Amino acid sequence: MVVRVREANRLVGLMRSVVGMVRSVLGMMKLGAVLLYACAELIVRRPVTRHDRAIWLHQLCRRSLGTFGVEVVRTGAFPERGVLISNHLSDVDIVVFASMGPGVFVSKSEVAGWPVLGWMTTMAGTVYVERGRRGSAKEAGSGMRVAAECGLPVVLFPEGTTSNGETILKFHSGLLGEAVADERPVTAAYLEYFLTGDRRGTVRDDVAFWGEQPMLPHIFRFMALRGVRAEITIADGPIRFTAAAASSRKLTAVEARRAVCLLREGCRAVEDDMEAVG
Repeated sequence: MVVRVREANRLVGLMRSVVGMVRSVLGMMKLGAVLLYACAELIVRRPVTRHDRAIWLHQLCRRSLGTFGVEVVRTGAFPERGVLISNHLSDVDIVVFASMGPGVFVSKSEVAGWPVLGWMTTMAGTVYVERGRRGSAKEAGSGMRVAAECGLPVVLFPEGTTSNGETILKFHSGLLGEAVADERPVTAAYLEYFLTGDRRGTVRDDVAFWGEQPMLPHIFRFMALRGVRAEITIADGPIRFTAAAASSRKLTAVEARRAVCLLREGCRAVEDDMEAVG
């Protein structure tokens, strides 16, 4: 009897693996079709202005989430201007935020060199920042300023990298300082993912893209998931920075991180940041 149960469990496990593999393959095929269609749409429509490009990205991302069955639940209004900051878990974050409305994103400069995707992000009006290079934040700040002049909000992930969602990493101060210096409203948001009804993966390992994970295997695993839900909480209004933050970019970053952290239940380590500044 015990042997039969073990054999049955092995068979069930094998069937689940096969189903997951089939889902991944079909998902990758759909992803290829989505990217091909997006490229063709760019070539035909040729959006020129930042506003037209932002609308194209918004429409593409909204369709894509529907194609892959990703549910988005939002609390709060997507800002029409200024800077929206959030924690960063995965490249899917960009698709989620872009689906909410037209906007301009800030990304690491390496993305511009990626085949196909780099061209698409550039065509979408992305502002690039080269991490670790002096003056890069000011150059990116100029791009953010142009976006603001076009009446578009800028979406920024101040952590500068992705995490597994267990904590919110410390914020980089450069781009935040540029936004505050220009007196643009900065609104906080918090993003979290859930898996509903799918036991094949976890948010930490299969939705969040962090550490030294290779991208393609991660995308392959993500495509096998079902019931991915993104929950976004956007603050009711812009962050009210203290007078001290106006003269300290480090304090600006701390106060911005605190604002994002307060949108998450049980968020810790904000006090540690304050002690580091003090």
